[in-house]
Amino acid sequence: MIRTPDHWNHRGPLAISLLPLTLIWRAAGMLRRLSARPYRPPLPVICIGNLTAGGTGKTPLVGWLADRLSEKGKTPAILTMGYGGNETGPLWVDPENHDAAACGDEPLMLADGRDVMVARDRAAGARAIVAGGRHDIIIMDDGMQNPGLARDVTIGVFDGATGIGNGWVIPAGPLRLPFESGLAELDLAVINGEDETGLAATIAGRKAVFAATLRPQASIIETLGDVPLLAFAGIGRPARFFRTLESLGGNLAKTLSFADHHPYSQQDLTQLQEDAQRYGAEMITTQKDWMRLPPDWRPRVAMLPVTMEIENEADFLARVSRQTDSGAADG
Repeated sequence: MIRTPDHWNHRGPLAISLLPLTLIWRAAGMLRRLSARPYRPPLPVICIGNLTAGGTGKTPLVGWLADRLSEKGKTPAILTMGYGGNETGPLWVDPENHDAAACGDEPLMLADGRDVMVARDRAAGARAIVAGGRHDIIIMDDGMQNPGLARDVTIGVFDGATGIGNGWVIPAGPLRLPFESGLAELDLAVINGEDETGLAATIAGRKAVFAATLRPQASIIETLGDVPLLAFAGIGRPARFFRTLESLGGNLAKTLSFADHHPYSQQDLTQLQEDAQRYGAEMITTQKDWMRLPPDWRPRVAMLPVTMEIENEADFLARVSRQTDSGAADG
């Protein structure tokens, strides 16, 4: 559960001092990939991941793509590791009986009207999906660094505001593997939000690049009116959530940032309640954070849902379809 550090955006003294550890990280990743014997299921596998640590918007894209494929007559299963949950799987997520502590916040969020399988061992999860016989395509959430499952389409999601940061690998920078190596694995690239670093120009000509936008449900803020808001978020980039609230006209009295997937303790909740009372504010958070709140707390906190939009959606889906059809034919 990390909070993106400032040195990831600059090649300063701290980042430079961490370069020896970066070499160890890269070597470990290379060994893991070289020793892998990936399972290739009889169903096409679409992997949606990111080359960087921290939030990029990949999980909303997973939900969006599952919905679009369903509209086209497919029966997708979403395969996820269930980060933050204690279930190792393979396990089908049941929102009526599971909570974020069991299966993780993102699987619980994705399971709203979709079939979601949690499995730390992705190959075992894929085998369980195949054994069920109900699905014809697998969408793997955050699987680029998991070599245990063969992929037919790999989609990399980038945050438009930060791009690839300082361009170095963890822990000196935000990249999970060297940029050129990661880019070579991609079939499609998606830049979420305004491209402030010029990343699209860097990728264009080598990979198809698509612009994406997270659209918040503005009516939530309209309903709250001008009431002061205490906004809190434990996601990869909390500042993006706070900027979104401000762009919708939200009256932010106080903001609180937590690490990604942060499990809210009773002490956290008490502090949030006291701060809200101090500022005379309504509490508001992300859909992902809301999933991690105790059920009796959820009515006290407003939640801002977002949906993904892809520019040139038809072209994007056509490219995905061609790749999955090609993979099925090769299989």
